[in-house]
This record gives sequence, C-alpha cells and structure tokens, in this order.
Amino acid sequence: MYIHKWKYNHRRDLKGVRYVTNFDNLTPKEIVRELDKYIIGQYQAKKAVAIAIRNRIRRQKLPDIWQKEVLPKNILMIGPTGVGKTEIARRLAQLSGSPFLKVEATRFTEVGYVGKNVDSMVRDLVEISVNMVKKERMEQVKDKAEQMVEERILDALIPESRKPQNISFMGLFTASQQQQPSPEERRSLRQKREEIRQKLRNGELENEMIEIEIEKEISPFIGALGQGELEDLGIDLGSMLGSLMPKTRQKKRMTVSEARRTLLPIESEKLIDMDKATQEALERAQNRGIIFIDELDKIAVKSSGSGPDVSRQGVQRDLLPIVEGTTIMTKYGPVRTDYILFIGSGAFHMSRPSDLIPELQGRFPIRVELSSLTRKDFVRILVEPENAITKQYQALLSTEGIELIFTEDGIEEMAKIAYELNQRLENIGARRLYTVVEKVLEEISFEAPDVQEKKIIIDAKYVMGKLENIISDEDVSSYIL
Repeated sequence: MYIHKWKYNHRRDLKGVRYVTNFDNLTPKEIVRELDKYIIGQYQAKKAVAIAIRNRIRRQKLPDIWQKEVLPKNILMIGPTGVGKTEIARRLAQLSGSPFLKVEATRFTEVGYVGKNVDSMVRDLVEISVNMVKKERMEQVKDKAEQMVEERILDALIPESRKPQNISFMGLFTASQQQQPSPEERRSLRQKREEIRQKLRNGELENEMIEIEIEKEISPFIGALGQGELEDLGIDLGSMLGSLMPKTRQKKRMTVSEARRTLLPIESEKLIDMDKATQEALERAQNRGIIFIDELDKIAVKSSGSGPDVSRQGVQRDLLPIVEGTTIMTKYGPVRTDYILFIGSGAFHMSRPSDLIPELQGRFPIRVELSSLTRKDFVRILVEPENAITKQYQALLSTEGIELIFTEDGIEEMAKIAYELNQRLENIGARRLYTVVEKVLEEISFEAPDVQEKKIIIDAKYVMGKLENIISDEDVSSYIL
C-alpha cells in the first residue's frame, strides 16, 4: 500500500517565495522543469512562457542597437478556470525575481467613466518593483542595521550611557552649566553598557519594557484635493507636501523584542540610497516586469454599439497603447512599457479571441490553449507539487504533534469526488480539490490540540465517511462543496 508522507525539506524556502540564483543560466527546458515542481501538466503553456522569459535573457546579451529592436512576444492563455493560468505566470515571476502584477481586465473602465484607469497597472507594477528592490537592499544592510538597533536599545536601557550629541549653537550657552561625567564614571558606564549588551545578545532582556523615540512624519490632509486623480497623473502630492512638513518625535513604550521589530526597518532605510534603489526598480520594471491581465474574455464581447459594450471596447482601446509600448508617468519617474511582458488570460466560453479588437489581437501573437484537468491530474496535484495541499496540511498539523498520512486510495477517492463534482456542478478546476480536502480534514483541524491518537490515516473509507452524506444530496453539495 502506497503511503504519502510529508517530510520537511531543508533546501526549500517555505516562506513561499524562492528565487533561483542562477536563473539567467537556465535553458527553456530547465525552466519548464522548475515550473513542473508547482504546476501539473499544461506543457504547452509552460513551454511558451519559458521561451518568452529566455528571450528576455538573450535580449540583455545583445548589442544596444539590437536591444531596442527586440520586443517581447506577449502571450494569450486560453482555458477554463482553475487549470493553472495564473499560477504559471506567478511562479515564473517568483523564480526569475521579476516584478509581477496580476490585474482583472473587468476592473478597468474607459477614460471618462468612473473607475480605474488602465495606466494604474503600470504604476502598481513600479510600486511592486520599488518595494522588491528596497527589501533586497534592506537585507544587504541588515547586519549593520541590527548593530544600530542594538545601540538604540542600549541607549533606552541605560540613558546615562548615551554618546554625547553634537552641541547646537544655542547649546553652547548651556553646555557649561551641565555637569560632565568624570573619567571614572565614564569607564563605569562603558563597563555597565557592555554587560547589558551581552545580556541583550543572550536574549535575557527580551521582555524588558523600554521607551524609544520614533520619528513620525505629519501627513497632510489632501482628500478634498483629489489625491486619487493626481496619482493617475503620476503625481504623489502626499509625499510632496509631506516633505515640507516638520518631522515630530513620538515616544513609545514597548518590550525589547518589539523594539527590535519596530526599529530594524527604520534603521535599515537610513542605510539605503533610495535614489539608486528607485532607478534600479524602474529599470527592473521596464525590462523584467510581467503584467498578467486576467478575464480578457469579459471585455471581448462583440459590441452592440450601446450600453456596457461601449465601455468594454473603450478599455481595449486604452489597453492597446500600453501593450504596444508607451511612456507612463509614475511618482518615481517615467516608465516605458515597450519591454514589459504582458500575459493575457481568459476562459473565452462566451466569446472568442477574435472578438477582441484586431489591433489588440495582434499584440498577443502567442496563443496557448490550456486543457481541462482530468481525474489523473487531480491525483497528481494532490501528491506531486512541492506546495501540494496535502503537504501543507501535514506541515500544519505536525505543529500539533499529529502525523497525517494519506493512503493511495484516500488520494484517489478525493480526486474522484472533486472531478465528479466539477462535472456535475460548475467546473472550477483544481480549486475544487481545496474545497474537498478542507471538508475532509475539517474535524481533525478542529480537534487537533485535544486528540489522543497522534497518527491519523486518511484512506478512502475515512474520506467517504466525511463526504458521503453531503455528496448524496445535490442541493447540499452545490453549496458546501
């Protein structure tokens, strides 16, 4: 009997984001193999995105004159919901360390209508890129920042041991009146500071309460001026006015451990050259950014010349220059969209790609059709991916001391139920598996801290015991599963 067990893999970063350090050296076949670790099947779609991302790497190696000429070939993914369209693009961006943004085409409206402007997707991508670069830079200076945090905490624990501050002009008149510590006192304070430092490093003072000063910027109230509209023009009025406002210092009481978490990002930011970080972020967004536009089929309905169809065609016309290549003003500076990779997606049940306006069709030259998932695919999805839902639950329940074991027939039964529900109700693809697994393990998750038996086997009998009554009643199953 096959038994599926979860095992902690020390090589993986379980925080969810893992970069392949030598991604630029990966061949298209190796990129597909990396994607195979997370997504089952859909070889043609993986192949298309692997070629597209590899061509970007090739473009970077070309002379400048050719780099300007080589544009990315945008991709249109066609397939039902829950088959892996979004996941393929998202995982590819994570593996390559590219700024990635997913938007729904239905969220936008034509210029002149109330709603989101299509330009906002580029601004959102730049914001993601800036945060990504900022986070990387902060990680690089983390050791130095931790030392600065330690000094600030020591200042709070032993205020009298603080290093003397630079004396201002006005301070010259009062400095003589303040009593300066003698050499012996200074030596004693240094010794005491080092003793406290050692205790701090040993974790003995984590729950001690201290008072720290935090700089607080005064945010001007600009709601009446229409900040949203100004952001659409690439103007950050809040930052402009905020820089003119004086910064205030606010004292807060907290534990040493809380102070570490609060002060680390503050001290890290002081060590970062934000101008250089912003320039790198803009360059990364322009040359490595990926924008995934979902639900394109919802704006592809043939126009009747009136009603909402007019706005849908208007959104397509507004999308066209961005996908073709234009300059968008952001609060960080101008951004060219020529080399951003756009991946369109849609089920196209009620419409066809040919219903899009011809100019937009031409901007998505690579068409990939993703197939519906079979029962065998469901079995593989439950077992093979590194982030499989069964492995997630085994990891979660292991924190309660419970060993969760899935047998082969248990996996088969859950896959069979999910597949049959998709056929009988609405086909939502692999998302149905999450609903089924959640229901099967609902009682265990609830009772986990109190159960005596720490080894639980999920076989076909167990699965049917939890789902049989729900499945037999179609009205109930349509709501619960």
